[in-house]
Amino acid sequence: MSTTTTTAELLKGAAELFPDEVVTSAHVRHLDLPFGAGRFALITLDNGFDHTKPTTFGPGSLANLNAALDQVEKEAADGDIVGAGITGKPFIFAVGADLKGVELLKRHEDALAIGKGGHEVFKRLSGLAVPTFAYYNGAAMGGGVEVGLHCSYRTVSKALPAFSLPEVFLGLVPGWGGCALLPNLIGADKAVSVIIENSLNQNKQLKGQQVFDLGIADALFEGADFLEQSLIWTAQVLKGDVTVERPEIDRGEAWDQAVAKGRFIADGKVHGAAPAAYRALDIIAAAKSGDLQAGFDAEDQALADLIMGGELRAGIYSFNLVQKRAKRPAGAPDKSLARPVTKVGVVGAGLMASQLALLFLRRLEVPVVLTDIDQERIDKGVGYVHGEIDKLLGKGRINQDKANRLKALVTGVLDKAEGFADADFIIEAVFEEIGVKQQVFAEVEAVAPAHAILATNTSSLSVSEMASKLKHPERVVGFHFFNPVAILPLLEIVRGAKTDDAALATAFGVAKKLKKTAVLTKDAPAFVVNRILTRFMGEIQNVIDEGTPVEVAEKAIEPLGLPMSPLVLLELVGPAIGLHVSETLHGAFPERFKVSPNLKAVVEAGKRGFYVYDSGKPELDPEVAALLKQGDSVLTEAQVRDRVLDAVAQEIGLMLDEGVVAEAQDIDLCLITGAGWPFHLGGITPYLDREGVSERVTGKKFLAPGVASVPA
Repeated sequence: MSTTTTTAELLKGAAELFPDEVVTSAHVRHLDLPFGAGRFALITLDNGFDHTKPTTFGPGSLANLNAALDQVEKEAADGDIVGAGITGKPFIFAVGADLKGVELLKRHEDALAIGKGGHEVFKRLSGLAVPTFAYYNGAAMGGGVEVGLHCSYRTVSKALPAFSLPEVFLGLVPGWGGCALLPNLIGADKAVSVIIENSLNQNKQLKGQQVFDLGIADALFEGADFLEQSLIWTAQVLKGDVTVERPEIDRGEAWDQAVAKGRFIADGKVHGAAPAAYRALDIIAAAKSGDLQAGFDAEDQALADLIMGGELRAGIYSFNLVQKRAKRPAGAPDKSLARPVTKVGVVGAGLMASQLALLFLRRLEVPVVLTDIDQERIDKGVGYVHGEIDKLLGKGRINQDKANRLKALVTGVLDKAEGFADADFIIEAVFEEIGVKQQVFAEVEAVAPAHAILATNTSSLSVSEMASKLKHPERVVGFHFFNPVAILPLLEIVRGAKTDDAALATAFGVAKKLKKTAVLTKDAPAFVVNRILTRFMGEIQNVIDEGTPVEVAEKAIEPLGLPMSPLVLLELVGPAIGLHVSETLHGAFPERFKVSPNLKAVVEAGKRGFYVYDSGKPELDPEVAALLKQGDSVLTEAQVRDRVLDAVAQEIGLMLDEGVVAEAQDIDLCLITGAGWPFHLGGITPYLDREGVSERVTGKKFLAPGVASVPA
């Protein structure tokens, strides 16, 4: 038992580094299996909280599982049991390593101990003298998935909502057996999909049926009597009445192709900018030999290296922003001040307005009324919402009854007085022109009830100026969504000069019901995301105007691993909108925001973007190339990157000085949830700190030591 002693010592040392761990216990109970199959030991993982606090593995939790396995190992060796199983508390199997503990680690050897500790404990499940079974009864992620992979057999619940190996998304590798065991169980191709592709695809989750279809689980049972059915199946397996057939793994060229596919996916997503995916692929490639212990050793090493690296710290920081800070927005007023919203008005019936109407309808399930300047537009807007509801019905996301109810709640009228007389929350999504918006608000104020909140979806105009001509400017609030509304979580809530706490609290209350990430911002030009993106894109545009070739300017940014290149993003936003926002910002800050004559020429020529896709990949449109007038100052990729990052750091520094948001954390949260900037950058400020840009430009780092970095 010498390994156990060392494992126990290892975990005791690690536990001392992490005094605040929420410890998971591992209860062992015994039961007699059906059909006289024999006595069985069942371990249940439970941290003593309900499903809202999922079970995790920190060092104390691993020590408890280790102690439970001491008992079960002895019973198995003595012939007292015929098998052992592991399952979780209601709705949760286990969601992996406790990241709060990982954040505290300061030394490579401590990080190595965490990897080794997990392996030493989990490995014991495959080393018992009897078969072992994992019963995935609820959410399973990371180490929760891996502990089951060490068992002889696995069952999964049809009701299981989320199953994943999300480590690569955060900047880690599945380090307790995932990289070595999964490809050896289901083949390299499927393993690459789960470990690399799903993870880099915004941490995509699998459902119970998919876990079974992939071959990760050997049997699938209904959620209602999942454990009972799993134990009946277990008895049949142990008695030999059920034989589990697993396909032969192709260890030839298919394995190498799967790894190559993984590298292609990683290049497409992070462009080599974050190391985790590549480390995971190296371990999967080596796992082809079937030497599991070599794989586990490689996992330990990769885990320790990555834990001590900046990308993981930024990844955990991003995760905490999205999971925690997003739920408690900085500066939001007391929620008791919020007014109830029982009817919503939408001014406009174009695509953005129709998307907003659909979102309010689905999340609030209250009457939503659209208005526009003619009946044809209104009918088109209501038709769009009905069409989207039909799509949900077709996909089985809602039933016929709910579809009918939702359709009945959305209407359109020409007369604002008729539509808005009893509305509590009215949002405008009309043309981005201050005069137009002021006129709309004047018309709405004349007919809306006194308590109604007036919200604007402006992306860059002054909310205070928009409200300035109203009798009650205190009820106007900025409510800026990002396109596509259904996908991007961010909602910038803008406090105008006169906005009162009740209006603001109501806006935050509505945002929460819409399931959006709300960030409070000051009424400053273009708020947060568009101001940073316009500065970022503006600097790219500047270097192109000055003479740097388009492809050099674009490639310069690849090392950041952004979701798309600047000019592809411009195409998505639309060059005309990009130009409009740059003009707004030029008006506010002429010395930092230029209006590019080349961008203007592209817009005037009616071009949708800089590229054509005739060959399947983006190539500079010859017509755009003919329009470009460039200087003769040509920069290298490194020089372009420095210019762009310096500009972004300068802008963020100024925004923080102006109090546009409470802290740098809010800027990062906005970029992650509103622009899809990657977790491994931490939004952006951890990356600027790590690369020395912040200090070069502003004289100091944006974040305190130990925040998104290894503690000193």
